[in-house]
Amino acid sequence: MNNTIEHIFFDLDHTLWDFDKNSSLAFKMIFEKFRIHLDHTSFLSTYQPINLRYWKLYREEKVTKEELRRGRLSEAFSILGQKFSLEIIDKMAHDYIAFLPLNNHLIDGAEEVLEYLNPRYDLHIITNGFKEVQNKKLSNSGIRHYFKTITNSEEAGVKKPNPFIFEQAIKISGAKSDNSLMIGDNYEADILGAEALGLKTICFNYHQEKLPEEYLQVSKLKQLKNYL
Repeated sequence: MNNTIEHIFFDLDHTLWDFDKNSSLAFKMIFEKFRIHLDHTSFLSTYQPINLRYWKLYREEKVTKEELRRGRLSEAFSILGQKFSLEIIDKMAHDYIAFLPLNNHLIDGAEEVLEYLNPRYDLHIITNGFKEVQNKKLSNSGIRHYFKTITNSEEAGVKKPNPFIFEQAIKISGAKSDNSLMIGDNYEADILGAEALGLKTICFNYHQEKLPEEYLQVSKLKQLKNYL
């Protein structure tokens, strides 16, 4: 990585904030509150791919926020033979969003890397997550102070990989595409989206997806120190 980088833009969920662990803990709270008698692990293995599919549809503007929140739960429970009224599903969806930022485990090495990068670069967030939840995650996990700006898809009106959200982030940060780097876990949303606007990229490929060889990638956040 050359030394022209001045601004680093991070994705939040699955990149810094350990979404899988925190989501699992939120669902344990949901199961207790609504007295759901299902194996927690089995539910998560069913729910997680459905959630990823709904988020892809949400990025592509094919479902609304409400349809995402409702549909992922309805489908997962239905597959596991559990039927709930729409009213109960909506209550669960509401509580899940409320419970999610109560648990704030970070990805291994996140705070160490932010502490290392903070004196060297201006750090920023670009996230597709819901505004009210993402701000709580940043504050509750104790990493909000590292970031000069936060660009959220709800405020930008579009989601990554739409180039407009990257343009907005560049604009409000005072950065330029050619002195900026995007770090995120999602190849389509974070890497291809940022690259389209001329940002350099590093994929946090902890899930070991097969990516084209020309893309710089790390499997652990601490490895970023080797490039920055």
